[in-house]
Amino acid sequence: MRKMQSIVCLLCVMTGLYAQSDSAEVEAIKAVIQSAYVEGIQNEGDIEKIDAGVHPDFQLLGIGEDGALWHLPISEWKEKIKERKQNGQLPRATDNLISIKFLSVDVTGTAAVAKFEFYVGKELKYIDYLSLYKFDDGWKLVSKIFYKFEN
Repeated sequence: MRKMQSIVCLLCVMTGLYAQSDSAEVEAIKAVIQSAYVEGIQNEGDIEKIDAGVHPDFQLLGIGEDGALWHLPISEWKEKIKERKQNGQLPRATDNLISIKFLSVDVTGTAAVAKFEFYVGKELKYIDYLSLYKFDDGWKLVSKIFYKFEN
């Protein structure tokens, strides 16, 4: 009986440690999304923040009006961001800032998917799905798909 209690106690401790570890990974993922994606790409156009959290092979994927799948590599997206900075479109004005609300973050080992609402100002514009992998230097965004709300 005592042996069974010890095993149950050990399993409870191990489950708690796993949950804490998973929670730490979720927080790390949220932090890289906030810094690299929300601040770096969307609000500030900060290339250093983008490079710190986005893998060089990142792809933005979407569906065109003709139903064809299109993709935008991060290298091309960064060029568009640089142009927007030069044209004065970035950084964004306070009333036009991008914010997000996390709906879920699913982590399995070194792979993760985050789903969140994407707001421009106070208006919900998209549901984004970001895929991430954990590398030696931390979590990196590797791809994005999205749903755009028609207004």
